[in-house]
Amino acid sequence: MGAVDLNVLVVDDDFRVANLHAGIVSALPGFAVGAAVNTLSSARSAIEVTRFDLALVDVYLPDGSGVDLVREIGFDAMMLTAATEADTVRSALTAGALAYLVKPFDHSALAMRLAGYARYRRLLSASVVTARDIDAAVEALRPSGAAGSAVVPASPTKDLVLQAVRTSPTPMSAAEVSTRTGVSRATAQRYLATLVATGALRMQLRYGSTGRPEQEYSAVPGARP
Repeated sequence: MGAVDLNVLVVDDDFRVANLHAGIVSALPGFAVGAAVNTLSSARSAIEVTRFDLALVDVYLPDGSGVDLVREIGFDAMMLTAATEADTVRSALTAGALAYLVKPFDHSALAMRLAGYARYRRLLSASVVTARDIDAAVEALRPSGAAGSAVVPASPTKDLVLQAVRTSPTPMSAAEVSTRTGVSRATAQRYLATLVATGALRMQLRYGSTGRPEQEYSAVPGARP
């Protein structure tokens, strides 16, 4: 797969939730958001013009069921939904969903699933794979550890970024962390995304009067780095 980002389609009937999930995706190295939409029809339109690797799909959409979308697309999908009916869960898995996350879930849970998906893709990137590769790929899709259990290697820069957010009286954007710490924005973004994945930080969206919402970060009380 090299350095090419995995392109993700986000489908949720609530535009704020769609933007939040898109923010989590785009904060992770190796991922890009190709589109964030709110209906089946707009998802189908996006698929017609853009190649996606993964779709994050809600079940409840204003013009139909997200399960139908998962069934018809020719690429990978995960369900992010409040639907807990057993029939719906079975239908989604039968349709081909690689994961089923029930809302509300912690941001780090989605980050861990996406990290596992990236490993799944890497393990199955060769034209021929071994039985061990297959077992490891399947296991990667189902993280066994609790959200926030991943460990970030010790790093002075990581500690600097984490300390900046922890000591701020208000949530901080990557640009603000960059200014506070003196590291580049790209470096700040990379460490912020990793700290979100471990559960040390929480990411949310900051809505202004105009333009796209901005990702902002705050510390999770009691969380270990």
